[in-house]
Amino acid sequence: MSVSRYQRQISPNIFADNRELITDNFLTMKVAIQGELGSFSHAAALAMLPKTQVVPCGLSAEVFERLVSGNVNAAVIPIENSLAGAVTEHYDLLLAHPVFIQREFRLRIAHMLIAAPGVKLTDLTRVLSHPVALQQCRDFFRSHPKIIATPFYDTAGSVKHLMREQLRDAAGIAGQHAAPVYGAHILRRNLEDDKSNYTRFLLVSRKKQTGKSANKTSIAFALKNVPGALFKALSVFALRDISLSRIESRPMRGRPWEYVFYVDFLRGDDQPARNALHHLEEISDFVKVLGIYPGAE
Repeated sequence: MSVSRYQRQISPNIFADNRELITDNFLTMKVAIQGELGSFSHAAALAMLPKTQVVPCGLSAEVFERLVSGNVNAAVIPIENSLAGAVTEHYDLLLAHPVFIQREFRLRIAHMLIAAPGVKLTDLTRVLSHPVALQQCRDFFRSHPKIIATPFYDTAGSVKHLMREQLRDAAGIAGQHAAPVYGAHILRRNLEDDKSNYTRFLLVSRKKQTGKSANKTSIAFALKNVPGALFKALSVFALRDISLSRIESRPMRGRPWEYVFYVDFLRGDDQPARNALHHLEEISDFVKVLGIYPGAE
């Protein structure tokens, strides 16, 4: 689904009546997100699944715990930002849990500087937000050196916190919908360094299923520590003209200086892709398919 289609489907006031979730009579499923109502994850969840009950979680680990336990039907997680890069914790959690990627979605990220009513830019000594959001607004902090960038667990959560604590020297960086949710106001718009700022979100569930429109596969694998291992691993795709769209390495827990490779490649569940995976299994310590799904438009 494209961003423009999302904008047509979702009302600008979708968060305005904020704090109470709609009753189950009007919702078909529960979807967990990391963050508060009004966050970018909230917006992405409603774009992907308009008729859903969003369940906010303080920690990413809680999102996966709720999903695996069956407390929610699905989860929507950010996996990569076009400016700040990968959300590495979510790669680790995808590997560690029996879940499967169903779909991806790209959301345009526009960061707003949000504070309590009456607070001015000159009043600020600190700005709270998720570390990834702070990284995307470096130019703002360079031009305002007296304002301290302060990491917080969530974008919308930072606005919720400053309103609850009645902070007069602080603001939050969040999406525009966080302001009406918590009764705050927007001091500055579009703080992001680059206006071509998008985040990839994944819809994840416990079901291991592949749709007919699947054209993308995400995998994780670890290699034996022998010369040329990575070259051989990548050659299983090159030999079959399979294009890789992303490769990322992460340290393996409990095995210092050994790594897991995360790869996205642009094929669904067809014979060349299956052959490549079988070949990769022969030369790897392990291979886990994280999902076979429709890529974002």
